[in-house]
Amino acid sequence: MIQFALKKISNVLVTLLGVSTFVFFLFYILPGDPSQMMLDQKSDSNQLELIQKKYGFNLPISHQYFYYLNDLSLISYHSKNDKKFNYYDEVKYGGFIILNMKNSVIVFKSPYLRTSYQKTGKEVAEIIKETLPNTIYLSITSILIAIFIGLFFGILSALNKDNFLDKFLQLFSSLGISIPSFFSAIIFSWFFGYVLFEYTNLNMNGNLYELDDMGEKYQLKIKNLILPSIVLGIRPIAIITQLMRSELIDVLNQNYIVTAKSKGLSTFKIVLNHGIKNSLNPVITAISGWFASLLAGSVFVEYIFGWKGIGKEIVESLNSLDIPVVMGAVLTIATIFIFINIVVDILYILIDPRINFELNK
Repeated sequence: MIQFALKKISNVLVTLLGVSTFVFFLFYILPGDPSQMMLDQKSDSNQLELIQKKYGFNLPISHQYFYYLNDLSLISYHSKNDKKFNYYDEVKYGGFIILNMKNSVIVFKSPYLRTSYQKTGKEVAEIIKETLPNTIYLSITSILIAIFIGLFFGILSALNKDNFLDKFLQLFSSLGISIPSFFSAIIFSWFFGYVLFEYTNLNMNGNLYELDDMGEKYQLKIKNLILPSIVLGIRPIAIITQLMRSELIDVLNQNYIVTAKSKGLSTFKIVLNHGIKNSLNPVITAISGWFASLLAGSVFVEYIFGWKGIGKEIVESLNSLDIPVVMGAVLTIATIFIFINIVVDILYILIDPRINFELNK
């Protein structure tokens, strides 16, 4: 178990380093001067020079890369003589000095994602903190819908193999996989939020919390969650349906199932106690992958429905070239991807006793 844990930790560190490096150099090669992005077109050369010195845009790329990793790292190095980068404030960022040397300090702190170019003085971490929960609520609702409907359809399809119901569910799955989410979002928003509004009372766009009619306080609007979560769940439903059908059909043809039938066990007990449990591994993989993908793939769905999540924030930040916000959001999503994969490995071990830590060596 110790070796398993150490391997996972090392993989996490290497992956995060790779993602951080890729994101940094990807946005570094983008055209345009970051200091100009932070100021308007009327800014003079002195203002540009001050911004460049403050944020280190005038330094070689190797130095900028070091400072970038130093910002993200939990343990960071800070020179006491460095006046350009004064944001290693261990009190402000909830950290503390772990080694105080003559000319430098080593600080343990939370990752620093820097500040927005467009939202003056606002930290990227604060922006993500405001938007990420909405995306998580949307993604959890979508994946729960997908799990219940997908498993039900998959089991129903497997137990009615090759008849009309099976073929209908397979057709539905094929359509669900083929139709892009942004197209479904437009159709659902128009049809249920506009054409059938009198019957559904669902809005074409909206957020989980909205100001009341007096504009005084925010109210919870659960109904605004319905359409985007269904749209976001369509493709996972289709994938889970097909996987569950395929795996359950395969499991029900195994010898131990035949033995269970010969002992007089009912079909319901066989499917519930043996079939479904032994069919779940690939389904769990799909669910975990899709849940992580929903966090990143909700960009256009959030934008179309006006859902104030991290996806909508990414689109708006790209439009305004607010690079720190985009970089911070991408790194946040990548970290969630990695965490979910670790949780899935643990679930494999809990669900299937045939899988042990040796398989991960």
